[in-house]
Amino acid sequence: MKLAGIELRRIALPLVAPFRTSFGTQTERDILLVRVESPAAEGWGECVALSDPVYSSEYVEGAAHVIREHLAPRLFAADSLTAARVATVLEPVRGHRMAKAALEAAIIDAELRTAGVSLASHLGAVRDAVDAGVSVGIMASVPELLDAVAGYLDAGYRRIKLKIEPGWDIEPVRAVRERLGDDVGLQVDANTAYTLADARHLAQLDPFDLLLIEQPLPEDDLAGHAALARVISTPVCLDESIESARDAAAAILMGACSIVNVKPGRVGGYLEARRIHDVCAAHGVPVWCGGMLETGIGRAANVALAALPNFTLPGDTSASDRYYATDITAPFVLEDGRLRVPVGPGIGVAPIPEQLDQFTTSTEMLTAGKT
Repeated sequence: MKLAGIELRRIALPLVAPFRTSFGTQTERDILLVRVESPAAEGWGECVALSDPVYSSEYVEGAAHVIREHLAPRLFAADSLTAARVATVLEPVRGHRMAKAALEAAIIDAELRTAGVSLASHLGAVRDAVDAGVSVGIMASVPELLDAVAGYLDAGYRRIKLKIEPGWDIEPVRAVRERLGDDVGLQVDANTAYTLADARHLAQLDPFDLLLIEQPLPEDDLAGHAALARVISTPVCLDESIESARDAAAAILMGACSIVNVKPGRVGGYLEARRIHDVCAAHGVPVWCGGMLETGIGRAANVALAALPNFTLPGDTSASDRYYATDITAPFVLEDGRLRVPVGPGIGVAPIPEQLDQFTTSTEMLTAGKT
């Protein structure tokens, strides 16, 4: 493949309700979409960076800048570019995994569309539908939380994840577990909000039979997570700490986690995500697919990834209407608590032009020699 152009498109999608985590509240998603053009096909990718560098060091404006100034020129200069070579071509640029992942996803999409192969098939999917979980943000009161959870259960979601932080943890979890009973999968996500000094406090979550506690400590504290895992009985899952298959292997060998959340954007792309899946499978560690409030473009690719064999826990692969009243692709809809894996070539979906234009705030076309 020889790239003819790379389009950077910014869109603004309002959320159906504010989404609050330990690092802030989102009411709208400022999203960077990447479209690549080759003589044979085009492909789409979605950058999952947030507007501000609060989840990670990456942010939307920075991602657009590094693509324009550093990543795109390297891709334009590459001969016989393939999706498998993208990581190698971009390796001299340190970090910026979310920006790199968006470019790799768009190139994979174009490459597979040309070949008539679905992303799910290319990655090694073994299921035609995946169990859907839902992530529930921090709310103003426990009754409000219980109402929200009840609505998601009525919609058919097979697993509930609660965002927690100091001051919003034991009592909300207790209330939800009492409302759910023991049969519904329940887990919590701290987004690095605690320290090892909170270990005894977090042990108070153990009686609630949680599937896992996700990223309780700072991302660079693998030793702390290993120590925490020796104090609490709730399985420790890592998210922000895992940026590569090598990170996953190191964390597992240290005893820092017994479950891994795989987010393709965080780890640099779907091919590295598959390698993490394989490493974890070799160590008997289950994985699940995390989410970053993606549009249908990112959601389609995530659902394909979540159909791999070691994705044995429901992921944050919610239906489109969990976050958006109107998406930019045909919506993903729950069917008995599951989402169908796209079967068309590439990611299997494409933006609906009218809806894409409705939410577009800017576009920029990059070409060889003009980036």
